[in-house]
Amino acid sequence: MKNRAKLLLLYIIFSTIWILVTDNIVVFSNIPKQIVVVFQNVKGIIFVLLTSVFIYYLVLKKEAYEKEKAENNKLHVLINSMVDFVNFKDGDGRWTEANDFAIKLFQLEHINFKGKKDSELAQYSDFHAESLQYCETSDEQAWQIGKPSRCIEEIPMPSGGFKTFDTIKIPSFYSNGERKELVVMGRDITEQVQAEKKLAESEQKYKSLFEFNPELVFMIDLEGRLTNANDHIYRYTGYRFNELKLKTVLPIISKKDRKKVLKAFHRIFHANQPYINEEIEILTKEGTTKIVRCTSVPMTIDDEIVGVIGYAVDITKEIETEQLLRKTEKLSVVGELAASVAHEIRNPLTSIKGFLQMLKTSSKENEFYYNIMLEELERINIIASELLVLAKPQKIQFTRKDLNQLLLDVQSLIESEANLYGVTLEVVGNDKIPEIQCEPNQLKQLFINLIKNSIEAEANHVKIFIRMLDKTTIQISLQDDGFGIEEERLKHLGEPFYSMKEKGTGLGLTVSYRIVHFHRGEITFKSKVNEGTTVEITLPIENNI
Repeated sequence: MKNRAKLLLLYIIFSTIWILVTDNIVVFSNIPKQIVVVFQNVKGIIFVLLTSVFIYYLVLKKEAYEKEKAENNKLHVLINSMVDFVNFKDGDGRWTEANDFAIKLFQLEHINFKGKKDSELAQYSDFHAESLQYCETSDEQAWQIGKPSRCIEEIPMPSGGFKTFDTIKIPSFYSNGERKELVVMGRDITEQVQAEKKLAESEQKYKSLFEFNPELVFMIDLEGRLTNANDHIYRYTGYRFNELKLKTVLPIISKKDRKKVLKAFHRIFHANQPYINEEIEILTKEGTTKIVRCTSVPMTIDDEIVGVIGYAVDITKEIETEQLLRKTEKLSVVGELAASVAHEIRNPLTSIKGFLQMLKTSSKENEFYYNIMLEELERINIIASELLVLAKPQKIQFTRKDLNQLLLDVQSLIESEANLYGVTLEVVGNDKIPEIQCEPNQLKQLFINLIKNSIEAEANHVKIFIRMLDKTTIQISLQDDGFGIEEERLKHLGEPFYSMKEKGTGLGLTVSYRIVHFHRGEITFKSKVNEGTTVEITLPIENNI
């Protein structure tokens, strides 16, 4: 408006001077009349031309002004329709334009903000004074950067809390490098930040639940491939996660449980039913087996099943403890029965055996039947003797004994029976082992039981040797080349009344286990079908009971 007023004033002054000067020239000069007429016409034409140019200039300026006004209206509508705050500042930091969002944000609705700096506007808003002061500092940083830059700004709200803005500041400069204008745009990302924070907290909880769980946690995709597992997978399987990643889990599940697992996964994927507390036998990298109690549930994203998440608890020791408890209870029952029955059996057996021997001596007619009856009575007597061993043990007096001599005694006792069945019995002595504290008769019974088992297993050769495990322990190994024992039967050895023999009672190995237990030792069996069996007995040198 000021520029247009000045222009109009200049036009009036110029026109006035032009008229006065040209008219005075005509009046005070002795120019002929004809020339004056021509001069007046030329002067009028020049004045018309000048006036036309001025009017044309004013029209152009008006059109430009109208166009600029329309563009400003469009800009105003545009920035007010934005959900971000928008602010324009000149090179000195004075506000030139702002949308309604920015004005309401800083509570400047009734303030003429144009031409004022942030520090000046801070005087009108006590609550946002600090934020407006900080805007000048961050604006200066944007000018120093000299190109579009981003920053995160937090602005307090009167209702409490903060709003977080992702702010972009775009500086522009004149050709000489002077500051021209700064455009500030800020997007409200408060909800996004809060969502990211909740997501981070959720991820942290998930990470803690997954990685720091005391048991194995795993994830499997729809194709049965392992996609994730915590570090306990090594403790359970012997494999590192990278060795199993994106591979099917079936190879580490025992064959007898694979169908059960496939059926469970089918139920999870198609019926959306969890797989809860099921016992599965898995195969470790070392070739051993473990039993785990597994629970698996569907893993869903947007109501679509994308896999399975579950956890497993190693219950191998729990199962072994239960089996040992059952075996102990069985032994306890057998012991109680033995204590009350064995003695009662032996008394009538002695009478019957005496009368049979007397009848056998007096009559040869039925000698064949007498012999069978005497053999069976002897068998009953042996069973009664074994039952007595399983009864509550009495205090045993240990003595020092040379194992070499003890095994030679056993060899001499049973060698004739071995020869009868075509079995070679070999005892390899070891002069370097010391004498051990033991009950010799029990150990003899132990070795006789084991050798008889080898003979009955149709072995051709039985070899016994002794070695020192360490300074306090001796190991006796008995090896045969008999028909061996199936792996499934090995874990049942030593259980009362469990026998693979047609006429066996299952008490021989039970007695053997009890004898080793009395001596605070260990007994283990290793066997392969049609290759033979190895029995390893570990005994302490000193047995101070």
